[in-house]
Amino acid sequence: MAAPTTPSLQLSALVVAHNEAAQLAACLDGLSFCDEIVVVLDRCTDSSRDIAAGRGATIIEGAWEIEGSRRQAGQAACAGRWVFEVDADERVPDAVAAEICAVLNAREAAGQGADYWRLPFDNYIGNRLVRYGWGASFGVSAKAILYRQGIKHWGAQRVHPKVLMDGVAGQPLQGRMAHYVDRDVSDMIQRLDRYTSLHARDMVEAGDASTLGKNVARIFGRFYKGYVLRKGYREGVMGLVIALCAGLYPFLSYVKAQELTKK
Repeated sequence: MAAPTTPSLQLSALVVAHNEAAQLAACLDGLSFCDEIVVVLDRCTDSSRDIAAGRGATIIEGAWEIEGSRRQAGQAACAGRWVFEVDADERVPDAVAAEICAVLNAREAAGQGADYWRLPFDNYIGNRLVRYGWGASFGVSAKAILYRQGIKHWGAQRVHPKVLMDGVAGQPLQGRMAHYVDRDVSDMIQRLDRYTSLHARDMVEAGDASTLGKNVARIFGRFYKGYVLRKGYREGVMGLVIALCAGLYPFLSYVKAQELTKK
């Protein structure tokens, strides 16, 4: 199959990473169809810089406590008129690369149209594809990661920052990104602990007025949403674990926020 044709515009790939040496090379190797690769290294102490430099990436280094701020800095560093935002644990299949180039070439030829597109994701635990049950702050089924420079804005949160797209949405792409979410269940539980700790700090700073009763109720509501409405039951035990983690996410965040407030 012939390699996809890069749009005549300039397409920037944006990768934000913190100590992602184990994942970064495979991620960057799938971005050769882009005109430039910008890698934002946030307090990296591993070999992430050497990996990015070895693949000719433009490197931005710094320390950002807020997730939204480092992504905003990354977007600002991109020279292209279009930005393709990829995390280190994500991979771009050849079919997706070709579709991106076709969509952007068509958009440029028309001179008007969409400003951004959502891409669907296939999520993996280890090497196992887990398609059902994701969501509720504990997984992603689709994201707006292909967009015109300057139109994406992130909120001031440490984890899962709120996103505002200042433009017209196009039809979601058909090809699916590959997202290697966790290595195993232990890794998933560690991620739950890490994310809820960060979210708790956001809650305290925002003066969040959540109550114990509300967050206990959300355990059951989120579990039902993930396991039943999003068909997590089709994934067997793994779907049950994901639904439990999604349900516990707001409750654990609330409990940790209360601990921080007392301290």
